[in-house]
This record gives sequence, C-alpha cells and structure tokens, in this order.
Amino acid sequence: MSARTRRLTTAQALVRFLSAQYTERDGVRRRLIAGTWGIFGHGNVAGLGQALVEHADVMPFHQGRNEQSMVHAAVGHARQLNRLSAQAVTTSIGPGATNLVTGAALATINRLPVLLLPGDYFASHAADPLLQQLEHPVEADVSVNDTLRPVSRYFDRITRPEALIPSALNAMRVLADPAETGAVTLALPQDVQAEAYDWPEEFFAERVWHVRRPAPDPVELAAAVEAVRSAERPLVIAGGGVHHSEAEQALQAFVDATGIPVASTQAGKGSLRHDHPADLGGIGHTGTAVSDDLARTADLVIGVGTRYTDFTTASGTLFQHPDVRFLNLNITGFDAHKLAARTLVCDARTGLDLLREALSGHRVREEYVAEYRAGKDRWNEVVEAAYRAADDSAVPTQTQVLGALDAIVGDDDVVINAAGSLPGDLHKLWRSRSPRQYHLEYGYSCMGYEIPAAIGVQQAAPGTPVWALVGDGTYLMMPTEIVTAVQEGLPLNVVLIQNHGYASIGGLSQETGGERFGTAYRFRAADGTFTGAPLPVDLAANAASLGMDVLRAKTVHELREALAAARASGRPTCVYVETDPAPTAPPAEAWWDVPVAETASREAAVEARERYERQVADRRHHL
Repeated sequence: MSARTRRLTTAQALVRFLSAQYTERDGVRRRLIAGTWGIFGHGNVAGLGQALVEHADVMPFHQGRNEQSMVHAAVGHARQLNRLSAQAVTTSIGPGATNLVTGAALATINRLPVLLLPGDYFASHAADPLLQQLEHPVEADVSVNDTLRPVSRYFDRITRPEALIPSALNAMRVLADPAETGAVTLALPQDVQAEAYDWPEEFFAERVWHVRRPAPDPVELAAAVEAVRSAERPLVIAGGGVHHSEAEQALQAFVDATGIPVASTQAGKGSLRHDHPADLGGIGHTGTAVSDDLARTADLVIGVGTRYTDFTTASGTLFQHPDVRFLNLNITGFDAHKLAARTLVCDARTGLDLLREALSGHRVREEYVAEYRAGKDRWNEVVEAAYRAADDSAVPTQTQVLGALDAIVGDDDVVINAAGSLPGDLHKLWRSRSPRQYHLEYGYSCMGYEIPAAIGVQQAAPGTPVWALVGDGTYLMMPTEIVTAVQEGLPLNVVLIQNHGYASIGGLSQETGGERFGTAYRFRAADGTFTGAPLPVDLAANAASLGMDVLRAKTVHELREALAAARASGRPTCVYVETDPAPTAPPAEAWWDVPVAETASREAAVEARERYERQVADRRHHL
C-alpha cells in the first residue's frame, strides 16, 4: 500500500468517509452524518455491519426495530437540527429495503435529509437469483431498491468500489443543499460492500459542506418591495422554510417593522411565539378563524418557505380577494413560482432581512392592525374554552388533553404529532412558545411517525423534554421503537389517547357519505356489521410490555398529575388516557377537497355530493 492510498473494503471506506463530513452555516459546524441506524440481514451484515464494528470509534450506531421507523427517527433528528445534520439508515435486501420507501417519501416531501444504504443483489451475479432477489424478466439490473428512485433526491447503485467516490460526494452535496435535500439512496450490492480497494487518502480527508444563504436577485427584490408597498391587506404565510433557515428572528423583525400579520402552515407554526400580537396561528383547512378570515380578504399573500399544499390553500378556495396576488420567498424556484407568484428565490433569513431594509418606514394601516388583533383576541377565547374543563373529575376530551399538556410543558419542550385528528386540533389550538416546540409531520401525514421521530429529536437535543402524541390508530401502526428508546435510555414521553378508532377519518367518512364505515375498532357481527362494543385491547399494557413506565389517567385531574410526573421522570414514560369521544375542537374554518361519489343510492352520499358541489364552486386558479 502506497503512502497515498488505504486498502479497505467498500463498506469500510464508506463509513470512514461519512465520519469526516461536516456542514457549516454561520460559522457553526456539525457532523453531516451524525450516526447510523441499522437492522442487519444477509444483504448488509457482512459488509456495512462489519464496517460499523471496525470503525465504531468514528460512527455511532443505533439499533432499530423497523426499517420505516429508523427513517422516521433520522428525519426527526434532521428537523430538530434545521437540516444541518442527518443520519444514515442501513438495511438488508428484500423487505428490509422496501420498508424504507414510506420513510424516504416522507423525508423528500418534507425536504429533510436522510441517507439510505440498503443492501442489494450481487453485482457480479455470482449467486443469481439469491435469497429475496426480485427477478425482472427483461431488466436484469433492476432490484427492489429501484422502488426508492422516485422518492429519492439522489439515487445510485454502487456496482464497483471506485464508483463510490463520485457517488458519495454527490450524495453529500444533495444532503447538505437546502434547495435539493431529501432522501438520498446509495444501493450497495453485498459483494461490492465486502470487496477491497486501494482508496486515495484524500477521500477520507475532513470535508466541510458550506450551507448557502443565497440573496435574492435585485430586480426581484425591487418588484417585491413595490408589491408590499402597494398592498392594503398583506398577509404572511410562514412555512417550514422559516425554521430550516433559522429565520424566526428575521421574521419577527420584519413583522415588527411593517405590522403585517403572520399565519402559519403545519411546518411553519412557531415561527412567531403564540403571544406575539401579529401571530394569528394556523391557516387553511385546519387554521384559525382569524387567519382564514384575513386570507379571504388579503390582496397580497407573502409565502415564506411554504409549499402551498391543499390544506394551506383550502384546495384553492381560500384566497378570494378579486385582485389577490402572491409573493413567494423560497430557496427553491420550484416552490417560489407556485400560484403564479412574484418570486424571491433566496434564503428565508437573508430575504426577509433585505426586504425589511428595503421597506424602511413602510407600515400597514393601524385600522388593519386593530382588526387582526381583535380577531386574535376572539380566537384566544375559543382556545381557552376548548382547553377548559368544567369538572376535573370528568373524563377529558381530546382538546382538554392538549390543555392539560399546555399547562405542563416548558418553552423548550418538543411536541410531536403526524396524523389523525390531533394535527387539526393542534394547528388550531396549540400555543407555540419556541421555534422548535411544535413538530408536526404533515407533508406525508404518516401514521406511526411520532414515536420514532421523538427518538431522533431526543438524540439531537439531549435533556429536552420530548412528547409524542399518538392516538390508538397511530400507536397500533408502529409502537416497536419503544424498545429502542428503552435500550438507548431516552426519556421520551408518549401521550397515548384511546378513542377506539380512526377519529379523523371517521369524521371525514361521515362528511363525504361513507357513514364512518371501517373506521371504528369494534367487534364484527356474523352479518358483517360492527357492534357497539369496543375491542378488549389494552394498549397501556402493551406499552408496559415493551419497557415503558405507564401512568393511567381516567380524569382531567389525574391527567395533569400524570403529565407532570412523566415530565419529571428520567425514564421512557407513557401517559395513557381514554378520552370522551364527543368532539370539542372548533369546526373547520375552510374547506378541503375530498371528492364525493357523483352518483349513489344512499341518502348520506347524495347529501354529501350536494355539499361538495356548493364548496367546489369557490375554487380559483390563480394566474
């Protein structure tokens, strides 16, 4: 071996390379790949498994129980650290690899970095077909890992050791680029993993990937200034890009200077503290009354780091001012151009600062400020009513669970949720006190995300109280990573809400003519119908069997005590509460398009279609 090469297997070289990668933004440096999650099988145990043992001094390893969950944990870690640090996930071939697809889609849709390292078939085809290999009749180079192509921002199959060098560099480039990031997949044939090669020493040198803060084009900035100055009723929509850019202070300075109010998407909530006079809370289908009322009359909508999903736009029905125009500040041109907007393609913090400076002295009318502040006060009364329990000895409602948690958490606690009825309640009602407190995965709305994501957040922020809020439906999807939390000694808190079925989809089913079919956890009778008796399932006992401490709460008073005890505990703790199923959250303030059967014989569906046709008539295409 010469002085300028090092003989290692491909897997060993990859681990050494990943351990030397860093990001840097604003003078702060972080490990780009902070650790590796893994479940081993014949596709990676002798390659990456051996390499992780060999180089355990430079690459932390975390043992997972489900491949999808490992990706969720890595995504939670990346989001907590503003996309400046990621984790890798390695699996065997076969079902281990295909189980990555959901997590990869979630990461890419939410613009969050994760490195996927699934095993693959023999590149040499020496053993062909091997166990778990997909045989394609006309494309012999296809494997199950090709299912990851459409959900990855970068994909490569490493069929020769030397091919790893350019591919690994491209993978790091994409992970570290805020305009490109998402899931990155390097499929690793198992024979190539174990093959030795003389690697150039430069491949293992410490490498720092600078995370850019691009400034807007001067022509675009001048047009944006003119648009803001001429608007009578401007409204900012804060998206996840505000958090990823750490632009919260820049947004507050912009708002304080101009008086323009802020509504937030699920990903952007917490961009301003809930008690800031200009913070109006969530927007869209799950938004607050004050946000949605202002959105309907806004003549300029300033989107900062948002993708404008249908929940935000109320499926194209929310922005109803006849002359409404859009100004989108986004680091990706793809998102900036949505809704035929004027664009500021730039970093959120940089763009907000320059826009504020260029608008020096400009403020909206005081009558407009007074209007939205009065609306905010009215909504605060709605929140208080939803949180308040008239009888502390009563069974709590779901919104009262949130009220009890709101009274317990500190400013830096992190609350995690993803799917079901809780996201809507949280978006309307939760009072965010810090930029990282509100952690909702709603780009993919993936049931089962919460518990593994809480593990990733806990790893990224040791000592921070972390709460995974899960309903019974979500819990049954993916509770297995509780074992990982116990194994790693992570004191996360799970608030497990039992309401005996899919509450959110049950309500949607009723609204759209489905009559809540197939959404409750009930016994099936001989005639195929479901009886009223709930299943005798004890989810609290299940959590205890997986190693958690479990606190059962039957009343509002017991719930408050249990939440306080969980927060003070140094152990993984589950607070289990069965809620009153009566809905207590405020109704939706804006529509959401779920198409209803155009023809049907059942009365519920016919009535739902009539409602649908009235709502869809308000849709606009903004051109």
